[in-house]
Order: sequence, then C-alpha cells, then structure tokens
Amino acid sequence: MDKTSTAPSLPAAAAAPAAPLLSIERVVKDYRTNGESVRALDDVTLQIESGEFVALVGRSGCGKSTLLHLAGAMDFPTSGHVRLDGMATDRPNEAQLTALRRKKVGFIFQSFQLLHTLSVVENVELPLLLAGHAHPRPRALDRLAAVGLADLAHRMTHQLSGGQMQRVAIARALVHSPRLLLADEPTGNLDSATGTSILELLRAISKDQKTAILMATHSTEAAAFVDTTIRMRDGRIVD
Repeated sequence: MDKTSTAPSLPAAAAAPAAPLLSIERVVKDYRTNGESVRALDDVTLQIESGEFVALVGRSGCGKSTLLHLAGAMDFPTSGHVRLDGMATDRPNEAQLTALRRKKVGFIFQSFQLLHTLSVVENVELPLLLAGHAHPRPRALDRLAAVGLADLAHRMTHQLSGGQMQRVAIARALVHSPRLLLADEPTGNLDSATGTSILELLRAISKDQKTAILMATHSTEAAAFVDTTIRMRDGRIVD
C-alpha cells in the first residue's frame, strides 16, 4: 500500500493591481510673476487609468491648463510627483521627456494649431515625420478615416469648417497611437452641435482604443460624456 501523500496545492498569489497610466501626487506648482510667487496648483492628487475619459471643470485661472501641462511633461511641479506610464516626469531629462511626449502623449488645442500651408493629410503626418518615420502617409490616412475625414485628406485646412479642423487636430494627436490624450478646451471654438459630435468622438476613442483622455473644459455639459468629472477652484481639486 502506497502511503505517500500529495501536499495540498497553495492558491496562486493574486496579481498585483496595475499601476495607473497617469499618477499625480501631492503636486504644487508655483510661478514667479513680477517678483512674487503665485500658486497655480496646490496639493493636487489624481490618477487616471488606461481608457478612462476625465474632465477637469472650472473657471479660467483655476489651474486646469497648468495641470494638463504637468500631465504631458511640458512643465514640472515645484513639489510633488508626476508619473506617466511608469516614468517619473518631475525629474527632467530633456531627451527622455521629448521621447516620452512623442510616443506616449497626444495634444488637442482649442485653436486647432494646424499649419495652413499644409494639406489635411500633411498636417496629420507631421508628428511622424518629426519622429523620423520614413513612410507616414498610410497611418495618417488611416487616422483621418477614423475621424470621418478620409475624403478631405488632400484639401487645405482653410477649406474646412471648425468642426472638421478639430477632427484633423484629433487625427494628428492620435497618429502615433499615444496612451494619453490631453485636450485643452477642445469644444471652446465650436457651436453646441459640433461640440457634442467632438465629445462623442473623444468618448469613442477612449473606449475603442483604450486611450486615456484628460480634458480641460468650462462646459458642465461635458460631464455627460466622460467617466469622471473633477472640479477645480483656485488651484485645488474640490469635492
């Protein structure tokens, strides 16, 4: 009779939770203006996951745009910590941060920031050319198709409506497949119907492509399209 026995198997250890895509911890940002220190952000903490659509809502001067700049490694905190996709951006290394911005971050601006001497598709492929891609045209055309502008690829930007120009700007921001999309008042120069279509497009991008989106806006109506609304006042997040 075999008296050997098998030890009971132990349950597998639970996997550690994934780190958030963007982590901002106890951040303070001060600027010098006319020899005086002005606090733009005061003890701000937030986290954003992949595929999450977050709106920063508040009046002008409340710190929304400053927070976007820190999230995208375009500026650095006076104190506190910012991590994007595992990389600390509060300890500047310009070469690494330039690579991070080009690969991981896309930017959308209220005023579109398109180059009017270039065609639609040339505007979209420009970030890829700056990053050294030899053949950017197919990807640029693919991104234009994704925002519904495939038929307008070879038009000049001055021939477009405001909503179409913002769609071109979104295609350009997505052309390098960023993990984080930063949008500063993306509907601010658009009528309400066109603004709604842009918000619907951004929501679809966040869900379909698992792209995190951090959007600064004055619009309380935007809350209907996002996963999380963060209200700001005087450089602080308020409940």
